[in-house]
Amino acid sequence: MAEERPSGVIGKFLGGINSTMRRVLFTFMSSGPIPQHIAFIMDGNRRFAKKWKLEEGEGHKAGFLALMSVLKYCYEVGVKYVTVYAFSLDNFNRRPDEVQYLMDIMYEKIEGFLKELNMVNRYGVRVLFIGDLSRLDEPVRVAAEKAMEATAKNTNTYLLVCVAYTSSHEIPRAIYEACQEKSGLFFKSNGDSNGIVVDEEEPVIKVVDLEKHMYMGVVPDPEILVRSSGETRLSNFLLWQSTNSLLYSPKALWPEMGLRHVVWGILKYQKHYYYLEKKKKQA
Repeated sequence: MAEERPSGVIGKFLGGINSTMRRVLFTFMSSGPIPQHIAFIMDGNRRFAKKWKLEEGEGHKAGFLALMSVLKYCYEVGVKYVTVYAFSLDNFNRRPDEVQYLMDIMYEKIEGFLKELNMVNRYGVRVLFIGDLSRLDEPVRVAAEKAMEATAKNTNTYLLVCVAYTSSHEIPRAIYEACQEKSGLFFKSNGDSNGIVVDEEEPVIKVVDLEKHMYMGVVPDPEILVRSSGETRLSNFLLWQSTNSLLYSPKALWPEMGLRHVVWGILKYQKHYYYLEKKKKQA
């Protein structure tokens, strides 16, 4: 058997040191509250490619590698749910060739994730695709269904991928489905053409009824919502669920996101934990 190259030995040695240092760091951080759920708006792939004079697709490839690293760090520190904003419904308004390009990238990344068996098995990741999946190209939809089926029995950690998603679609859809469920609910005119009132003798739609029908109703609301590249816009993402979330906007473009950004985000959450909990109870 051929001898292992020194560079390989050194790489394993350094990797072992890094892993040990992360365990020590995460053990220290675990003395404070660890968020159950972190959501990410992955912003900056194209700007990263432009910054380094790469082809646009190379920026998305770098972004995928960053996602794999960020997921690993989140799961190692004890975060159970990670949500990423992969494709907005608004993206369908772009040029057809650009939409197809994005669909092709999404298909490639889903297939790429399925090949990351070490991560999936090590952390017991269950993948859920969230949004109006009927809007996706058939190959992308089939790949998404394949990923969900392949990981359906995993329960240790979760990766929620929001595709064909916006809050302005999710909320009206939840209202409609809640009304359909409570078919005995009737509306009557209050005499004003500008409004309607609910018959008080009939059941009313409550917040819990809406949340049950939200796409994101399958997991707790995120404690931290992160948008890379320094942008502070929510871009129609988790507007209902982020009411009491800590908003964190590191300046790093998404492919530049790494351990220090995950650590700093959680430390900021721990610093403001009691304030956030107080606001949550007052809501």
